[in-house]
Amino acid sequence: MRLFKMNLLTQILIAFVTAIILGLIFGQSIEVIKPLGDLFLRLIKFIIAPLVLATLVIGVASIGDPKSLGRVGTKTIGYYLITTAVAIVIGLGTAFIVSPGKGLSIEVQEKEVEVNETEGVIQTFLNIVPENPFLALTEGNILQIIFFAIFVGLAITLVGEKAGPVYRFFDGFAEVMFRITGIVMRFAPIGILGLVAPIIGQYGTQVLLPLLKIIIAVGIACLLHAIAVYSVSVKIFAKMSPLTFFKGITPAAVVAFSTASSAGTLPVTIKNTQENLGVSNKISSFVLPLGATINMDGTAIYQGVAVLFIAQFYNLELSFMQIVTVVITTVLASIGTAGVPGAGMIMLAMVLGAIGLPLEGIAVIAGIDRILDMFRTTVNIVGDASAAVVVAGTEGEIDRKAFEK
Repeated sequence: MRLFKMNLLTQILIAFVTAIILGLIFGQSIEVIKPLGDLFLRLIKFIIAPLVLATLVIGVASIGDPKSLGRVGTKTIGYYLITTAVAIVIGLGTAFIVSPGKGLSIEVQEKEVEVNETEGVIQTFLNIVPENPFLALTEGNILQIIFFAIFVGLAITLVGEKAGPVYRFFDGFAEVMFRITGIVMRFAPIGILGLVAPIIGQYGTQVLLPLLKIIIAVGIACLLHAIAVYSVSVKIFAKMSPLTFFKGITPAAVVAFSTASSAGTLPVTIKNTQENLGVSNKISSFVLPLGATINMDGTAIYQGVAVLFIAQFYNLELSFMQIVTVVITTVLASIGTAGVPGAGMIMLAMVLGAIGLPLEGIAVIAGIDRILDMFRTTVNIVGDASAAVVVAGTEGEIDRKAFEK
C-alpha cells in the first residue's frame, strides 16, 4: 500500500512537470488534450455530493454524544474562522510590502467581467437550510447537503438502536464511495496532465511576466500562512511534526493545485488525512466536508493581495476602516463561497463593492486568475487538513501508527 501511494504521488508530480514542459513547447495547440482534464474533473465532481452526504452522516453519528458533537463543531468552525482572519491579514501585509500594483502599466482588457450578485450575509445563512434536500443533492449544493447530513447524523444518534439499519446503510455507502474515489484517483496523473498543460500553453510566460509581482505576493503570503499557522497548529495541538503533516497531505495539495477546486479535491483530502495522518473517520468525515465549504484561507490571502493591488492600480488609498471592512467581509463571505474554480472572483466582487473600489479592477487580474486560483486552492486544502489534525489531536482521535512507521 505504501509503495502504491509513493508511486501514485511520483506519477502525479511527473505528470505535473510534463504538463508544464508540453505547455511551453506546444503552446495553445496542446489544448487537444484538455478533454482528459475535463474527464478527470467530471469523475471527481460526480462523487462529491454522495461522498459528502455519506461521510458527514457517519461522522456526526459516530461522535455519538450530542455534547461531543457540539464541542467538535465549535472547535472546527472556530479554527476555520480564526485562520481565515489571520490569512487575510497576512495577505494584506504581504501586499503592502511587495506593492504589486505600484508602477504597473498594462492595458485593461476591453471586455465585460460577469460577476454574480451576492445575496447578503443573512440570506446566505437562510440558504443553508434546504427546502428540498433531494434537490440540494441533485444540484450539488454543498452547504445544504452538509445541513441535511448533520441533521440525519444527529437524529441517528438521538433515535439510538432503532436507527441502526440507517447507520449501517450510510456506513456501507461511505465505504463504497471511498472505493470509487480510489479508482478515480488512479487516473489522476492523466487528468492533471490534461488540466495543467492547456493552462500553461494558453498563458505561458507572456501573461505571467507583466503581473509577476502579484503572483509573487500571493505565493509568499501562502507560504507564510502555511509555515506560521499550520505548522504551529499541528505541532502544538496534535504533537505532530510539520514535516510529517505536509508530506502526508502532499498528494491532495498537488491535485488541488491542478484542479483549483476545494470541493473537487475533497475525496483525496479525506483519503490522505485518514491514511497518511491517522485522523479518525468520525473527525475527518465531519471536519473536511465542512472545511471544503467554509474554510477559505487561500482565498482570503488572494482577497487581501487583489484588493490592495487594485487600489494601487487605480492610485487609491485605503483607509483603516476600509481595511477592517475587507477583513470582516472576507471572513463572512467565505462561509457562502463554493469550493469550485473561479469562486474567488465572486468573493472579490463582494469585497470590492463593500469598500467602494471599482469592480472593473477585476478585469485587470482576470487573465491570471486561474493561476492564482491554483495557489489559493492549495492553501484551502492544506488548511482543511490542518483543522482535521488539530481537532483530532485535541479529541484524542489520531492513530499515530499511520505516520510513525
